[in-house]
Amino acid sequence: MSTPRLPGSPRTALVREPGPRVSEMVHALLDAGCTVSVASDDPGPELRDLHGRGLVALVAADAETGADLVVRDRTHEPRPTAASSPSPASGLPGMGEVVLVGGGPGAADLITVAGLQELRQADVVVHDRLAPIGLLDQTPEHCLLVPVGKIPRSDFTPQERINELLVGHALEGRRVVRLKGGDSFVFGRGGEEWLACTEAGVPVRVVPGVTSAVAAPALAGLPVTHREVTSGFVVVSGHVGPDDERNAVNWQALADAGLTIVLLMGVATLPAIAERLLACGMPPETPAAVVADAGMPSQRRVRAPLPQIAARAAAEGVGAPAVAVIGRVAAVLPEDRPAASSATAREEAVATPGHPTPSGG
Repeated sequence: MSTPRLPGSPRTALVREPGPRVSEMVHALLDAGCTVSVASDDPGPELRDLHGRGLVALVAADAETGADLVVRDRTHEPRPTAASSPSPASGLPGMGEVVLVGGGPGAADLITVAGLQELRQADVVVHDRLAPIGLLDQTPEHCLLVPVGKIPRSDFTPQERINELLVGHALEGRRVVRLKGGDSFVFGRGGEEWLACTEAGVPVRVVPGVTSAVAAPALAGLPVTHREVTSGFVVVSGHVGPDDERNAVNWQALADAGLTIVLLMGVATLPAIAERLLACGMPPETPAAVVADAGMPSQRRVRAPLPQIAARAAAEGVGAPAVAVIGRVAAVLPEDRPAASSATAREEAVATPGHPTPSGG
C-alpha cells in the first residue's frame, strides 16, 4: 500500500471497500493531509473507533461525496500471516531480537528518527492502535503486521499473548518491532515485555518515544512547568479511580504538592479524581484542561476550573485517548496563540466547541 500524495491543501478522500488494513490506510491519508470518509454499511470495531475519535466520517457504501480522491481499498489481501511467516531478515544466526519502539503521541512526524529506522528494517511489527500506524507503509514488503491494540469496549489482545508473540517470532530469528504510542516505559507495559524477552533469552532493545504526558499538553499550548508558576510535574495513571483498591496514589500529597498533575488514561475517572483532589483541599479555582487525540487532525482541548472540567469535557465530546492537566499551568498561556507546529495548526480547526467531524465532501 502506498500513501497517496496530492498537490495543494486541503484535500478530501473517500475510501471504498474497506479491508483488514483500513486503519493503516486511513492514517496514511490523514498523514498526507486529507480529510477522510469511509464508505461502509457495516463498519467494524476499527472503523467505529476511528469515527468515534473524529478521525473519519462514515458514509453509506454507495455514497457519492464529491471527494477529491476516491480510493478503493486494495488491502483485502493482508500482509503475511502467522501461517505464512516471513523468513528471517535480521542477519542474526538462529536468534532474532525485539525492539521496543515508542511511536510518540500518534502523528507520523512525531516518531523519532531511530524509531522510523527500526520500522524500515523489521521482519515483524506488533503494533497498538494509538501508534503512528500510517508509517507501517514504510516497513519491508515481507514484514508481518500484527495489530494488538485495545479498542474500548471491544476485543483486545491480552498482554500475555503479546509477550508470546514477541518472544516466539524472535526465537525464530526475526527482528521484531513492538510499536506503541508514546513511550514504552511510561504506562506502556514496556517493562513487562522487556522481562518476558530477557527471561526467554531474547535480546531486547528500547528506542524511547515522545511521551504523551508531555507532548499532548505541549501540542495544545499547555506547558507542564513554567517559571514562577510551578517547578515540577507528576504523571499519574487514571486507569482506575481513587476509590479502587488497585489505586495506590497518595491524593492528599498531590493536592498539597503545588505541582502540575498530568493524568493519563483518566477520562472515565476524571470526575472522581477531581472530586477527591477537591476533598483533599485543592482550591476550587485550580485551572484544568483536557487534550484529546494530541497531534492528530481531530486534536481538541477544553479548559475549565477543576470542579467543572469533567462536565465540560463530556459536554464537548472530548473522550479517550486524552490527557488531563491539573494546575496553574493550564491557564498560564493565552487561548489565542500562533500555531507552534503542524499538529497544533491542525488542532485549531477543531478547537472550538462543536468542532466539525472530518468528512469527505
